Amino acid sequence: MTTLDEEDRREYYRIEDRIALQISPLSAAEALEADVLQDDSPLFNLLSELHLSDFESQHLLRQLSEKDRTLAAFLRAQNKRLDLLSAVVAQTLIGEVGEPQPVVISEGGIEFAQATPIAPGTRVAVKMVLMPRAHGLLLRGKITHCDPRPQGGFELGSEFTDMTDTQRQLLARYILQRQQQQRRQQLEQNDPAS
Repeated sequence: MTTLDEEDRREYYRIEDRIALQISPLSAAEALEADVLQDDSPLFNLLSELHLSDFESQHLLRQLSEKDRTLAAFLRAQNKRLDLLSAVVAQTLIGEVGEPQPVVISEGGIEFAQATPIAPGTRVAVKMVLMPRAHGLLLRGKITHCDPRPQGGFELGSEFTDMTDTQRQLLARYILQRQQQQRRQQLEQNDPAS
């Protein structure tokens, strides 16, 4: 029999991936705040805001493409330049956040391994750099489970809480793109003509 939590977790498509991840328990005051979390790292906040604003402006670029193709092409080239700059910033941040590690991620939450336990129910800050485009996201979460692993350490799960629509859409788009990329790679590996 599945519990309601298991049903909710299955509501979103999940992928296995490698991302730079840092989980930090929130203080009681931080857990109750309704504001969007801010990180101590100005670079991480800059990267996060850069990708959120890029995502929010995509519909404007599509509308502009219909009216002025030359201007739209120029703006796409500028976006590419910004993506390259954000990749440089992200490489700097990986040293702060940590090397990419295996995770299972969905719009609803993330499962990961770490050396120290965190009690279920604990409110946490989930800081991640999604590879390879280096999207920086800082989300609130709540630990749903913490199980010992036979090889040492703990397997933890966290559901995301209090996400903005933009954060949710950015994460959903990332998961969809990674899913498509993984399927293409799998097809190429299974294709005898390759």
